[in-house]
Formats: sequence, structure tokens, C-alpha cells
Amino acid sequence: MTAARIEHLVTSGTFSLDGGTWDVDNNVWIVGDEEEVIVIDAAHDAETIAAAVGDRQLRAIVCTHGHGDHINGAPALADATGAPVLIHLDDRLLWKHTHPNRNPDGYLSDMRRITVAGTELTVLHTPGHTPGAISLYAEELGTVFTGDTLFAGGPGATGRSYSDFPTIIRSIRDRLLVLPPETVVRTGHGEPTTIGIEAPHLEEWIGRSGRGRRGSRCRPDSGPVAGQ
Repeated sequence: MTAARIEHLVTSGTFSLDGGTWDVDNNVWIVGDEEEVIVIDAAHDAETIAAAVGDRQLRAIVCTHGHGDHINGAPALADATGAPVLIHLDDRLLWKHTHPNRNPDGYLSDMRRITVAGTELTVLHTPGHTPGAISLYAEELGTVFTGDTLFAGGPGATGRSYSDFPTIIRSIRDRLLVLPPETVVRTGHGEPTTIGIEAPHLEEWIGRSGRGRRGSRCRPDSGPVAGQ
């Protein structure tokens, strides 16, 4: 059986938290084959995402975390396709910030496995950017989808509510940097990187004491840390 393939969209909109609003471009990832797919982060534009899915079965809409720019298109995409929306339980409060009148269809937990087109993706709970942030590791595809946990250039932002810098560092060190160095890191914003490129910089990030560096084209944080 041929492994699933990865498709990529960029959608644009806004992200709001703690009284601020920013314009953002989001990566939307579609993983599957000609018959069935999952969507990772239904951001901003459900209609465009649904068009990319086409007549394939959408098995799940997986949210890497509960920030509005990553989940604002999820209910409309679910309504259009019948697919369940899945998010980690620890981000249920953030979900309610964006969708107060609708619950997710299910909750993710660490090490849960999601199979699509014969390919298995493993949920890695990687909190810090948000309490329920996850990454999805597809060993067969040699890739990990990190949402806003790890970018090209460093950790995601930890200057907003529900975030914590020591926690995101532990998540990156213990859950992501242990993956094979050739693993491609597909992020929530900006360009991909690899585990091997990022791993040597861990101590440098720790030395910034939470200030980090920008690894994304988006900066909804008061400091120069990547992501929103």
C-alpha cells in the first residue's frame, strides 16, 4: 500500500487574544490519498479547505491547539463534510473563546493514533504554547506537524494567556528533539525545517529566558518569540 501524501494550503485571517488582534497566514495540512484524508488545523477559510478535500472522505479535523486562527474554520468544515473536530481536552477553554456555542466532537490524548490512508499519525502532547497543544508524528512519512510548538528558528510564543516558556522547552526537548534528525517539521506558520537543523539550538533558546526568536511570519506576541 502506498503511504499517504501531504498537501499544503495557506489561508489568511486574524488571530485575537488578550485584547489584541493580528493578521496571520496559517498553514493547513491535508494528509491522505485519493479516497480519504484528515485536515490538520482548519484555519480561516472552510470553503477553500473543503474544495481541496474535494469528494474524498474527510475522516477528521485535527486541531493542533485552541487558538482561534487554527480552529476558526473547523465547525463550518465539519458541517460541510460530516467530519469530527478533535482537540486536546486541555485546550477546551481556548476552544470556547472562539466557539462558545459549539463543542468539539472529541478530545485527543497523548499517544493516541490516528490512521488515514493506511498511514498512522501519533498524537504527542506538547504543551507550552497552550496547555493542550499537540504535535502529530507520522513516522512513515518522516514528518511531524508541530502547530505553533516548534518553528524554523525556535519555540512558539509564550507571552500570552495559557502559555508557559519552561513547559514549551520541555515539550520540544523531550517529545520533538528525540525524533530522528531527518524528520521534517511542518509548522503552523512559515516554512518547514527539520529536527536536525533545530536540535543544536536548544541551549540557545533556553538562554533567551523565554524571549526566543521569531521563526514565523506572524508575531502576535509582545516579545520576539515565534508563532501565536
